[in-house]
Amino acid sequence: MSTTSRPEHASLDAQQGSAAPSQRSLRRTIAAYVQLTKPRVLELLLVSTVPVMFLAAQGLPNLWLVLATVIGGSLSAGSAASFNMYLDRDIDVRMKRTKNRPLVTGEITPRAALVFSWTLAVLQAVWFLAFTNLLTTFLSTFAIFFYVVIYTMLLKRRTEQNIVWGGIAGCFPVLIGWTAVTNSLDWAPFVLFVLVFLWTPPHYWPLSIKYAADYDETDVPMLGATRSGAQVGLQVVLYAWATVACSLLLIPVAGMGIVYSASAIVFGGWFIYESHRMYTMSVRAQAGQEQGSEARPMRVFHASITYLTLVFLAVAIDPLLPF
Repeated sequence: MSTTSRPEHASLDAQQGSAAPSQRSLRRTIAAYVQLTKPRVLELLLVSTVPVMFLAAQGLPNLWLVLATVIGGSLSAGSAASFNMYLDRDIDVRMKRTKNRPLVTGEITPRAALVFSWTLAVLQAVWFLAFTNLLTTFLSTFAIFFYVVIYTMLLKRRTEQNIVWGGIAGCFPVLIGWTAVTNSLDWAPFVLFVLVFLWTPPHYWPLSIKYAADYDETDVPMLGATRSGAQVGLQVVLYAWATVACSLLLIPVAGMGIVYSASAIVFGGWFIYESHRMYTMSVRAQAGQEQGSEARPMRVFHASITYLTLVFLAVAIDPLLPF
């Protein structure tokens, strides 16, 4: 009896064994496609979209419109990120920081990634057109074009100022949030546009210092790989000051209240302090006066994210208050 039952048990075990890997494979594939959209970058982009909608509405915006804009913005940013990974797959395979991306590991084929990128691009346009307006749709689509063509294809591998001008693509969520509410543009969103533009270099350049060896390996001229830590640190300081100055310009332009004003001053002062600290440590390290300062740039990288989040949170809170 035992010998006749073995094939049945073997067959059952085979079915159970094949079902589990199949489920795991599906989860891994879904996770790989999510990874193509660079969800961590996506979170940062949405931070600069939703608060602007509160400012544009001068209070609480239509929550369904906020949800629709967040979904559309996610599709747009995801499309741009996916195109970027498709185009950069030749250098991603040579960089430690990007060696686990799905196109490098083979989890997703280049053809599938390209189809996915175009699908998201079309979906975001249809979605924005259906739930917002033509101006918002145009801005979102142009943001994809700018990031993919201007930054990834033209600037990234040709100039150390790549992140300065390529960072313009990351400024568009500010305009998208505003136009989704008003179907028009004004000076206030342009001030915030410039704020994000000025913030991007001091945000990204410290990261490029940490991964300078990777950029050297792939011949991508990021400033952190082409200049000394002290030179990059000085640029970070200058851009940090310019960012904070721009944030204060919003006070008279948009009639911001005490919450935003205090936040821009306090958090801006902290951002500038961290930038100066990195510069000082870099100069000392270059002169051989300080050891272990190579990790300091990441403090500014993380501080920049916190700074932008808190300032834009103040942008959202300020219009809700009576003072």
